[in-house]
Amino acid sequence: MDTLQQFEQMLSGLKQAEKARLLQRVAQDLGDAIPGIESTPTVCGGEPCIVRTRIPVWTLVQARNLGMSEAAILESYPSLRAEDLVNAWAYYRSHHQEIDQQIEENEAA
Repeated sequence: MDTLQQFEQMLSGLKQAEKARLLQRVAQDLGDAIPGIESTPTVCGGEPCIVRTRIPVWTLVQARNLGMSEAAILESYPSLRAEDLVNAWAYYRSHHQEIDQQIEENEAA
C-alpha cells in the first residue's frame, strides 16, 4: 500500500472539523504552487520548468524581456502551448526575485 492509499484510509476516519483543519493546512502548503510549473532536483538543476519540457521559466521570461512576442516564443519552442506561457508569467509574478536571480546567474555564466 502506497502513502496516498494509507492517507485515504486515515482520512475516512477523521471528523469533519479535522478534515477542515487538514484542508486548510494543505491549501497553505500549496499556496504558491502554479499549475504547469514544476521544480525537479534532477532536471535543469532544480530550476522551475514548464511541465512536460525541460524549459526553465527564466528562459521564457528572458526571451520576453528581450522583446520576443508570445507568438515568437511559441514558434521557437514548438512543444509549448499558450497556456504554458500564461503559467510561466503567473509564476514570474509570484517569484520574480528568484527568476531575476536565475537570469542574472545565466547571463554571468
